[in-house]
Amino acid sequence: MIRPPRLIESPQNQQFKLWESLLESRGLKKQGKFLLAGLKTVPEALARWPERFSTLLVTDPAQTEGWRLPAGLEIVQLAPALFRTLDAPGTGFPLLVGTVPDTPSIDLSQPPQGLELICALGDPNNLGALLRSAAAFGARRVILLDGAAHPYHPKCLRAASNAQFELTLLRGGRWEDVNRAAGPVVALDAGGADMAAYRWPRDVRLVLGEEGQGIPAALPVQRLSIPTTGAVESLNATVAASVALFSHFAANR
Repeated sequence: MIRPPRLIESPQNQQFKLWESLLESRGLKKQGKFLLAGLKTVPEALARWPERFSTLLVTDPAQTEGWRLPAGLEIVQLAPALFRTLDAPGTGFPLLVGTVPDTPSIDLSQPPQGLELICALGDPNNLGALLRSAAAFGARRVILLDGAAHPYHPKCLRAASNAQFELTLLRGGRWEDVNRAAGPVVALDAGGADMAAYRWPRDVRLVLGEEGQGIPAALPVQRLSIPTTGAVESLNATVAASVALFSHFAANR
């Protein structure tokens, strides 16, 4: 049975301060919790992955009338000002508090399993968009290098639209570790071979570098370029990766 909601009104409340810390990567790492917002993502997450969540935050308990809530989910009513602080996107919709799952390390010396992404994106918006494309095009394993954005940062969650829950997220270490990665390993590079002529293997690793910096020049990978009209100098890293993900998907359907 769902317990009656408790009310939190003070910004000095320790539980509220913990949730507030989840708006930043440092708090996410320290607390091992995250906040999920969204008119579509919250109901979907409750329906599909209820075991990931412990608390539902509301401004009015009537907001959840008619919802099928899992047993054991705590409902907490927040004063409007406190709720607005946590509701970074400004949805006005109930928020979920979830537990960040373990992200085990991967041994890159072992061969890839299907299409795997090795990612160093530091912008949470870009990482979230990439995770959404990864889930859409069947790259179930995403390997996050040191310096990559936290995959449960509020901005990443918003851009990913629940894609995190569809993927296996792994820690990949540093660029030096990628040097020893079993292949095939490919990366996008404006000076690389035409991707349109590349025959994608089913099992392959696609490397995506940091925004603006790309991948290390000496990284031992096969470099592919995306043919364009040339009207713009380059594509956004996430857009380019999405094109490559689709190309692999189409080749291996």
